[in-house]
Amino acid sequence: MDLAPATSTLDALSTPLLRLDVQGMVTFANGAMARWLGVSRRRLPGLHAAALEREGTQLATRLALPQDAPVRLRRVGLALPGSEALRFAEVWLTPVEDGLWLEAHPVDEFPGTDPAQLLPSALSASLKGLAHELRNPLLGIKGAAQLLARRVDADARELTGIIESEVQRLSALVDGLLNPAPPQAFAPLNIHAVLERVLRLAESDAGWAVQLQRDYDPSLPEFPGDADRLSQAIWNLVRNAIEAGAGSVTLRTRAEHGARIGEALPALALRLEVVDDGRGVPPELAEHLLLPLVSGRADGTGLGLALAQQVAREHRGALTWRSRPGHTVFTLLLPLAADEEAGND
Repeated sequence: MDLAPATSTLDALSTPLLRLDVQGMVTFANGAMARWLGVSRRRLPGLHAAALEREGTQLATRLALPQDAPVRLRRVGLALPGSEALRFAEVWLTPVEDGLWLEAHPVDEFPGTDPAQLLPSALSASLKGLAHELRNPLLGIKGAAQLLARRVDADARELTGIIESEVQRLSALVDGLLNPAPPQAFAPLNIHAVLERVLRLAESDAGWAVQLQRDYDPSLPEFPGDADRLSQAIWNLVRNAIEAGAGSVTLRTRAEHGARIGEALPALALRLEVVDDGRGVPPELAEHLLLPLVSGRADGTGLGLALAQQVAREHRGALTWRSRPGHTVFTLLLPLAADEEAGND
């Protein structure tokens, strides 16, 4: 007969745990699971575990099969029904005599290693050095194309025009590498004023082709930040959604308690989501999407998402994402209050 560990012992663990009966119904949740999901522990018993799976059906599919050995499920999105506090985890299902243990090992919302670790400072310096070396030849090519255009016929001028436009595009890329916007002193800002500025840009860029929607939390307080940098970062996310064929883009804000941002646990955080129904992130780019010069478009520079990531870091926050065709969410998490003591996690 299986003897369950004492409740007090399970509550002392930092790993979120659920005990399930043979039908997959939750019979017990430890404190770590309740804190991670952001709900009262009393709301979990009596739920079917599959009801907690917000995106996909891998947990529901596995629970419908005979359980005879531990099983690992990758990046399962979990949330209490009706809650917006979506969490991602590597889930282990371990069978016991009268049911299952479900262990959730939290992971980031985007797959792969932090791009900051994938782009060492030496490589960053090399990119800037390369950009500096490219600037003068590009200016020379542009000047030569302009001079040549004055001496040739109309057909040839079309070709010189192509040269000029491509040189201009490369020059803009070089300028972005050499001259990132310098940081400004933070000042109190209203995030919704920033978002309205972005929406005006989006309306002028996309016109009636894209439905732009607001889903704001009016309770959010002002917080110190750089409104211009945040506008630029969020506009890059919205523009990417539009260029990915989105018919609808939603800007959503929520106040979130208990969010983990790296190693920090702020008492209160802003969750800002850019949600679109476009084509989604190509699978081959998933591991490196936030790196500079990585783009899913032939005419893309690959700097927009890297800049958004940098702006998030400047504000002690994080940029994460999840995507499937027809549903992509980029999430900016920013602390609004001081970190809690380490013992509170």
